[in-house]
Amino acid sequence: MTNKREVFFSVDVETAGPIPGEFSLLSIGACSVFEPDKTFSCELKPVNRNFDPKALEVSGFSLDDLAQSGLDPEAAMRAFAKWVSEVAGTNGSPIFVGFNAPFDWSFVNYYFLRFTESNPFGFTALDIKALYMGATGCRWGDTRSSRIADRLHPTSAGTHDALRDALHQAELYRLIWSQLVEMP
Repeated sequence: MTNKREVFFSVDVETAGPIPGEFSLLSIGACSVFEPDKTFSCELKPVNRNFDPKALEVSGFSLDDLAQSGLDPEAAMRAFAKWVSEVAGTNGSPIFVGFNAPFDWSFVNYYFLRFTESNPFGFTALDIKALYMGATGCRWGDTRSSRIADRLHPTSAGTHDALRDALHQAELYRLIWSQLVEMP
């Protein structure tokens, strides 16, 4: 058993397609959920030329542009791991939080293991959609971000910019936690 303090990190990614390994991770945005001024973001060089046109349309990225301006994936993942470690501190246990966490975590985990051999988040992630469903007893179809926003009234919105989306997700997490989980 550990007495480490849990440090929650909202993470969002933009990708070239639906699965890691065959499609590239293009950008990472992250913030500390309860200290959202602590942020990380980067864009990565693609590892191949595979893409789903709809994914690039949503993100607005060009594989050609990222091949020139993006960070080498190993350097990006090492910088991300260093930031997570600095924010978590020596007594912190990093917790990955995402909106549809299985998707984002799968890319982050794959890239950490492929390029650095270690994932600072371990092998799990906390999904905001599942947290909301558990806290409200709603149906899975009611866990869409627009439906959650209708109920909780966040001040931010998702934009398909990884950092802005990570900040929005962090706000949703805090609202769910304060309004639905920590009830008196």
